[in-house]
Amino acid sequence: MSFDTENSQHWEKLRKGEKQALFALYNNTYSHLLRFGLRICANDELVKDCITQLFLQLWNKHPQLNPVANVTAYLFTALKRQLIDQLILQEKIHSAIHNLAEESFGQELSYEEIIIQGQQDEEQKLRLQKAMKALTPRQIELIRLKFFEGLSYEQIAQQTSQTVKTAYNTIYDAIKMLRKQLK
Repeated sequence: MSFDTENSQHWEKLRKGEKQALFALYNNTYSHLLRFGLRICANDELVKDCITQLFLQLWNKHPQLNPVANVTAYLFTALKRQLIDQLILQEKIHSAIHNLAEESFGQELSYEEIIIQGQQDEEQKLRLQKAMKALTPRQIELIRLKFFEGLSYEQIAQQTSQTVKTAYNTIYDAIKMLRKQLK
C-alpha cells in the first residue's frame, strides 16, 4: 500500500470520527511535516506547535472535513498557512512592543494620557484575572510554565509527569478558554 493511499484511508476514517485514524495520520506524516515546516521557519518549537495545533484542529473539525485527493499535500498547505499566520502574529507582537518602547522613550505623555493608559491597563488586568478564574488549577500551572517561565512542552511534560501531548492539549484548551473569556 502506498503512502498516499494509506493517508487517504486514514483521512476518510478521521472524517467519520475515528480517533485512531487521527493518530495514525499524525504518526505517518509528522516527520515529513516537521522537515517541511523547518524549511519555512527555523524555529523548531514553533513548527512542532503548529503541527500539533493542525491535528487538534482537524480533530475538532472532523465532521466538517471534505474528501481530499492528496492528503499529504493538503497537510503541507495547511501547515504552511498555520506557520505563516503564526509568523505574522509574532511579527505584529514584536512590532507593537517595539513601537510601544519607542513611544515610551520618545515622548512624554500628558497627565491625562497617563491616567487613561493606567485605567486601560487596569481594565485589561481585571479581564485577564477574571478569565484566569475560569481555568483549572492544572491549566493555570501549565500556562505559567509555558508563558511565564518559557519552558518547552517537553520540559513541562517532564516537570509535571505528563506526556508532551497531554501538556500541549491542556495548554491549547486553556488558551482557547482564555480567548473565549476575553472576547
